[in-house]
Amino acid sequence: MNDASPPGRSDAPAAPAPVASDPAHSDPHARWTQVLLGVLALSLGFGLWGAVTVLRGDAPGDPQARIRAQQAQIDELEQRVTTLSRSDQISREANRELQGALTEREEEIAGLRADVAFYERFVGSTAQRRGLAVHELHLQPSGDGVWHFTATLTQNLNRGAVSRGALELSVEGTRDGKLERLDWVDLRQQHDAPGVEYSFKYFQQLKGDILLPKGFVPVRVSAHLDPAGAAAVEQSFTWAEATGRSAPDA
Repeated sequence: MNDASPPGRSDAPAAPAPVASDPAHSDPHARWTQVLLGVLALSLGFGLWGAVTVLRGDAPGDPQARIRAQQAQIDELEQRVTTLSRSDQISREANRELQGALTEREEEIAGLRADVAFYERFVGSTAQRRGLAVHELHLQPSGDGVWHFTATLTQNLNRGAVSRGALELSVEGTRDGKLERLDWVDLRQQHDAPGVEYSFKYFQQLKGDILLPKGFVPVRVSAHLDPAGAAAVEQSFTWAEATGRSAPDA
């Protein structure tokens, strides 16, 4: 028969060849595991790089480097403050010294002007002619009842002539409620105390000391001039005028 099949041949369809299985494609959990492992490895790599960079200290945002830079700025600013403070102190001291020097010079100028006016008053061509007189009398306390006096004597009546003589002081006041007058020998505490001698053409300053006893309250001081070959001259000043105070202890 023609429809007989040759030996060994079969009309049944051939079975498909087996395909090898891929666990990565067949199991979704395995794929996610691989992804996670890759991310973890990448993170570890970046972390290791960051740690090495920090330990080396050359990262742009290194905290230690910023601290060192800020400390350097602080040190520099403190040095500037110290320098400026010292400069300001030196300037203040120099300014005080300058102000003191200017004050002294102004006082000297004022004194010189007063001297010039004084000289012109007695020596100038338009000066009024006056005889021997006590132009000023000042007393200053020296402690323990001692008073230092400065008397300025003047004359321009006899120009070119020399005035010679002696100055003595006396003080009027009260003690124990009674009026009392202390003469030159009492003020000098010497029985035969000589007066302060003078010799000048136009003016001269005489200086000396007097002693007031305890409990004595001065009221007036008088200057006695005893010129050679001329009449004596006496002028009185209140204690306030001569000292600027009303009592020796004021």
